[in-house]
Parts: sequence; C-alpha cells; structure tokens
Amino acid sequence: MTIVRPFKAIRPTPALANRVVSLPYDVMNRAEAAQMAQDNPMSFLHICRSEIDLPDQKNPYDDSVYLKARDNIKMFLADGTFVQDDEPSLYIYRQTMGGNTQTGIVGCVSIDDYINDVIKKHEFTREEKELDRIRHFDICNANTEPVFLTYRANAELSSQINTYTIDHAAEFDITTQDGVGHIFWVIKDQNIRDRIVELFNTIPALYIADGHHRSASACKVGLKRREAFPGYTGEEEFNFFMAVIFPDVDLHIFDYNRVVRDLNGLTAESFIEAVQAAGFVVEHQGTQIFQPAQKHDFGMFLDGAWYQLSAKPEIAADHPIDGLDVAILQNHLLAPILGILDPRTDKRIDFVGGIRGLAELERRVSTDMMVAFAMYPVTIADLLNVSDNGMVMPPKSTWFEPKLGSGLFVHQL
Repeated sequence: MTIVRPFKAIRPTPALANRVVSLPYDVMNRAEAAQMAQDNPMSFLHICRSEIDLPDQKNPYDDSVYLKARDNIKMFLADGTFVQDDEPSLYIYRQTMGGNTQTGIVGCVSIDDYINDVIKKHEFTREEKELDRIRHFDICNANTEPVFLTYRANAELSSQINTYTIDHAAEFDITTQDGVGHIFWVIKDQNIRDRIVELFNTIPALYIADGHHRSASACKVGLKRREAFPGYTGEEEFNFFMAVIFPDVDLHIFDYNRVVRDLNGLTAESFIEAVQAAGFVVEHQGTQIFQPAQKHDFGMFLDGAWYQLSAKPEIAADHPIDGLDVAILQNHLLAPILGILDPRTDKRIDFVGGIRGLAELERRVSTDMMVAFAMYPVTIADLLNVSDNGMVMPPKSTWFEPKLGSGLFVHQL
C-alpha cells in the first residue's frame, strides 16, 4: 500500500508563475544560476540557489546561504509572489516537451514508505549532497523542490486524472524559455481527491526516477524532528515529503553519454584492438554521427571518426545490472582498458546528458577529451526491474527530460 496525501501547497500567484519557475537547483552552477536569475527578483533560484544573493559568499554550504533561502521564502509570501492554499489538496501537473507529455499528481508521500522500501531506489547517494539538502529543508522548514517518482500505470487512476484536466480549467498554463510547457490544476473536488488517494493505496510501490538525495534528506529531516518531538502522532507534515508522481508510460529517458580525457597510455590503434579483444565488434562509420538504435550498441568518437561498437553475447549478460549498457561499457571497457575504476570520483571521465545531442560529444573531444561514447538509453522497464531487485544502477545511468519546474509548489513542514 502506498500513502499519498494532500497538502497545503505554497505556490506562485498564477499571474507570476512564468517568472517564478526555474530549473532544479542541481542542473547548473552558481554562475549559471546568477545569470538565469539576473533582472528577475521572482525567480525561484533566489531560494533553491540562494548563494546568488550573497555575492561575497562563495561557499554554497555556508549557514548564510540556507538562512537567505529561508528569508526569501518569507519575502515571497509577504509580497504576494507566493500564496498558500487554505486547505490540503492534491494537484495535477502536466509537462510538455516536443512531442512528449507527462501528467502526474503532486502530493506528499510518507517517510515510512521510504524507510520500508515501498518507495524504491536505484542509486546510491553522496553524504555531502544529502547534508546540503538536510540543512536546506530543515532551515527553510520546507521541502522546496519535489522528488520525481513513478509507478506502474493504473488505468482508473489515469482516467481520473485525465478526466479532471478535461473538465476543469487549469490554474496556469505557461511555457518556459527552454520550451517546456507547465500546466497546473488544483483538485478542488473532495470526492476525487479521496478516490485518487484510495487508488494510490492499491499501488504496491513507487519508484524514485530522479531525486534520490532530496528523498533521503527529506526522510532524515523527518526523523530528526521525530526525535525532537517524541510525542509526535505521525500526522505532522514532517512525516511526509513532496513528490510529483507520474505513470511509467509517460516518462522519457534520454541517453547519458561518456567522454574520457585520454586513452590510458594507448595509441588509437592499440586501443581499438583492446576494445575488440574485450568482446566488442568494432565497425568504422566515418564522420557521420552514429546514434545507437538498440541495446548493446554504442557509438564511439575517436580521432575525428565515429565507430559502432556492438557487445558480443558473452559480455551482454542477462542480469538486471550487468546487462545494462552502462554496466557493459564500464565493466568491459572503461575499467579494464581505460583504467576508470570508479566513475563517481575519477576526474578523467565526464558525463553528457542526451538532451545536448551527440554533436556535443564531438565538441568535447575536439576541446578537452580524447574519446566519447554514445549510449542507448536505459528504459523505464530497466529502472523498475533494478529497483524491484533491490539493486543499484551504475552512476549516471538515467537522464530524464523534461526536468521538473522548481518553484511551482513548496511543502511547509
């Protein structure tokens, strides 16, 4: 049984939503955030990247950064940029990008479901990133950005959601500068809210698509407050954290590509020979970009030319993890040939989200890298399978688009 419950969202005044919404905090650096928020005092970046308002503070983890985020939330509420709903509700959030549309429910999920693995994970987290969000959520007294969850689609739930969007006007319908549409409905009908909650109760599991650090941090803030308030009932808001929950059939995962700084002392010729010996068929493609069209195929850009790499059956294991292309490349090429044993920490490797296109791989090789690998995207079925088996994907396996808009809803603890 999955717990999803309404909450009193803090959200932008509809007329200002287009100025408030921003990209998530973790997809840009400080300089990029400052540039994006320039001349826009309503940008949510003033909350999720509040160091941009402290020009002398270069340390994003300084206490002053979290205090500034808290103060900016209060300011947004005081000046009418934000309003808070009078009663708990569920919300419908639809995103459009290109030809893709994803429609989900915004609500709160239980930290106990996270602890008990009803909310399933597929990535490890890093302590320093957890600590950052713990302090941010705790000092702001709010989940400022939602976690991105998915579930195996339920026909009645999809019908309830889609019927509501047809029969009711949206609170706002905006398109941000990146071309992504954000449409938002408040479910004001109590009976429909109750039925959606009941339907989620029949769903055996939710899955983290994006936001492992936010989930872990929100849970730890909740546990911290339980210790501070030993008489808690379980109904307090700190027992729950904010999420956008999309059905799996709506989601689109892009490729997450790799670029490597050198060939680990090998010449291009000896490197290709080593790749062949490791279990890959290597076919020269010339200067035409090679985009993998199926699992176990990879594109490789080296010395101004593209190659198709195809994993032979003996290295394409039938296994939830070892059969993933990201694992095949890591286990049979990156580690044994290029010496990249830990892609989380090795400075010789970098990762390029598929939204940037494969021309970006050519650009990186022409500037600061030696070789690039184009991946076939991990599928939603892969993600669910790994999570159901209690396993963890290799780092940088999935790149979801579109990114959730930040600033469209805040959950007060």
